[in-house]
Amino acid sequence: MITASNISLSYGTQVLFKDVNIKFTPGNCYGIIGANGAGKSTFLKILSGEIEADSGEVIITPGERMASLRQDHFAFNKYGVLETVIMGYDKLYSVMKERDEIYAKEDFSEEDGIRAAELETEFAEMGGWEAESEAAQMLDGLGIPTSLHDKRMEEIEDNLKVRVLLAQALFGNPDILLLDEPTNHLDLESVHWLEDFLADFNNTVIVVSHDRHFLNTVCTHICDIDYGRIQLYVGNYDFWYMSSQLAAKQLKDEKKRREEKIAELKEFIQRFSSNVAKAKQATSRKKLIEKLTLDDIKPSSRRFPYVAFKPEREIGRNCLEIKGLSKTIDGEVIFKDLNLTINPNDKVAFVGPNHYAKTVLFQILAGEMEPDEGSYTWGVTTSLSYFPKDNTKIFDTDMSIADYLQQYSKEDDDTFVRSFLGRMLFTGDEALKSCRVLSGGEKVRVLLAKMMLEGANCMIFDEPTSHLDLEAIQALNDGLIAFKGTLLFNSHDHQFVDSVANRIIEFTPQGVIDRMTNFEAYLEDQGIKDLREKAYAGRKGVVLL
Repeated sequence: MITASNISLSYGTQVLFKDVNIKFTPGNCYGIIGANGAGKSTFLKILSGEIEADSGEVIITPGERMASLRQDHFAFNKYGVLETVIMGYDKLYSVMKERDEIYAKEDFSEEDGIRAAELETEFAEMGGWEAESEAAQMLDGLGIPTSLHDKRMEEIEDNLKVRVLLAQALFGNPDILLLDEPTNHLDLESVHWLEDFLADFNNTVIVVSHDRHFLNTVCTHICDIDYGRIQLYVGNYDFWYMSSQLAAKQLKDEKKRREEKIAELKEFIQRFSSNVAKAKQATSRKKLIEKLTLDDIKPSSRRFPYVAFKPEREIGRNCLEIKGLSKTIDGEVIFKDLNLTINPNDKVAFVGPNHYAKTVLFQILAGEMEPDEGSYTWGVTTSLSYFPKDNTKIFDTDMSIADYLQQYSKEDDDTFVRSFLGRMLFTGDEALKSCRVLSGGEKVRVLLAKMMLEGANCMIFDEPTSHLDLEAIQALNDGLIAFKGTLLFNSHDHQFVDSVANRIIEFTPQGVIDRMTNFEAYLEDQGIKDLREKAYAGRKGVVLL
């Protein structure tokens, strides 16, 4: 068990935590959520001891071992892959090293023999004889083939290093497990393996993640960081979200009723305060007003942008026809002889390990790149809006975001554009910020406002969720579900893809697989599994999203 007692931390005038008290108990998985900058990762670092709080203490049950997912992907470059995993269990690893050093001595003394016997006992008690096989099984589960287990960390790709460090954190059955964004760089099979692992894990897990599907699958509790405090809720992310939305509505209704009652009371006081006969009653009602205002509930700092795409006209019978489309870049065949018909109201998720193919196809369809062969034809009633993966050039300007959006507005009135910026949480003078200084998440929100202004009936999104926080992802998710038009998109967010798409198109080495279905059904279909196995010829670690 791990307990945070009266934890406070400030950076200058910014208060991240104030008198936080929370207890994490075995058998539960706690998801840490909060707005960007709320201090989610910082809180994990306080729990792990990496950062010291200004006040308070972290209390761990004596004898319990804590493990955390390390973020330095190059710290173990000189070590072997298997060895790096076993290093996650510090005590076992130190026993192994000392034991091996004693056995390597040429002048093996009696004292060495006694010490070696002691180490052998400790080694066996800690499961040392099964350590390598356990580490290998974890690596296999996370999509790292056996052929890489004996390699040095510096010899494997960076995305695989992340998986090795995850195996390191999981290794040896730690009593307390801290995970910061553990699903980054994992393929779907590895994510499912991790979900199953955590479901069977009987100790304490505390995790930060932007993957809603993952939080919904593994979490028994949600810890919401807001106003420097952490509120604990029982249930997964969806349960927290629905509960918080309901609570917000109730608070809004209550506030409205309260304001109406206060207005009524103020009118009563004004009318009757000068009347001697009514003075006593007016005074009592004035006290009631004071009680109501003092009892006012502080609103949540969590803000959800409002995303709604409203096409200016419906798509006709024809939306998009792709015939024999081919593209090769720097000698690499991106796709060849691609034939697709996109129908009105199709919401197509493009998946598969060839992420470049999706981006290139979207660039061609948006008119930013020419195909080598073939053609594509948009319907005469189709209007297109495009969200690029790389928006660097778009925001390479000193224009304010209000002036940038004004270019796409059909209204000359500045307040019309300001209303769209307000929807996307740019209020007041924030609308005058230079495009050049925007953060990744702010750029995405500006582009979403632009697309809302354009009113297109067909939209292309190339990884729109990459820089968004959970609140913005949820808002975009809801907006695209409600969108009455055609959608072509890709995303790393499992729940986003599953809830929005009604058609899945997968790029494989043998061509495309095209099915009218949602993502979960696509993954479970045995016929599709057989096609995919043939297409990838037994290849492991296929990253669909």
